[in-house]
Amino acid sequence: MMISEMFFKMVPGLVSGKEPPGGKARGSEGFTLIELMVVILILGLLAGIVGFRFLGRAEDARVTAASLQMKTFVSALQLYRLDTGRYPTSEQGLDALVRDPGTGPASRNWPKGGYLEGGQVPPDPWGSRYVYVSPGTGGRDYDIKSLGADGQEGGEGVNADIEAWKTQ
Repeated sequence: MMISEMFFKMVPGLVSGKEPPGGKARGSEGFTLIELMVVILILGLLAGIVGFRFLGRAEDARVTAASLQMKTFVSALQLYRLDTGRYPTSEQGLDALVRDPGTGPASRNWPKGGYLEGGQVPPDPWGSRYVYVSPGTGGRDYDIKSLGADGQEGGEGVNADIEAWKTQ
């Protein structure tokens, strides 16, 4: 007996087009609507649980990104001070790191391209400008902070201000 003959004997109705004795062909039942709904419900629950676990991670990542950006500003400000003998004023702000002030010691020693890559001060992870004040509070030379997710002073949790001197 050849293999093809064995196959056709194992799957009755394939060649003749007739149903095998006893009704439907084996495996043609498929899934019921209830079975499909149960599977979809289980997948939805799993996706919800996994998504909920990672939802808070996005805000943690933004806080970390703000801290890292401020450390970059601190390094750039230290280079600025080495070149000019002072930190930028509050009026000049962090823009002094990317734009030549035009006069004084800062202009004479201005490095080509400024002190930050990209030629601009990036916004905080929530799209707002960083706050720069010089002289800073508590005897510090300057303060840099992000106002957090809400963009307003103070706050708690993800809305809390992130300050450079607290992240170092």
